[in-house]
Amino acid sequence: MKPGTESFVNPGDELPPLTIPITRTLIVAGAVASRDYQDVHHDAELAREKGSPDIFMNILTTNGLVGRYITDHFGPRAVLRRVAIRLGVPNHPGDTMVLTGTVTQVDGDTAHVRVVGANGLGHHVTGTVTVEVPR
Repeated sequence: MKPGTESFVNPGDELPPLTIPITRTLIVAGAVASRDYQDVHHDAELAREKGSPDIFMNILTTNGLVGRYITDHFGPRAVLRRVAIRLGVPNHPGDTMVLTGTVTQVDGDTAHVRVVGANGLGHHVTGTVTVEVPR
């Protein structure tokens, strides 16, 4: 391999986990910041009336946390090219979500990372992020 052509990551590399306490403030602030005013994201009483034990995090907040996880790892030059996530169990106040990632493919300056965010109920989010890290 020529000097300077080494990969910045390799398939199979694991990112260090990121532990995120799920607070009521995080859930409400994320919903407001993303202009999601659905009552289930800020009003516990109405969330319970709709069958949830409490308020829960919206997908836009989850998407932002996944993006933060990737860019915190790959650094300030990282550019998210694609974020494809699917929600599973909800994130409720008082729980903790742990994000983990595994590099699945590397193409030059671009890596594909499989991401899982788990809490006490199971997998909150699963998906793949494509990130470019220009050299």
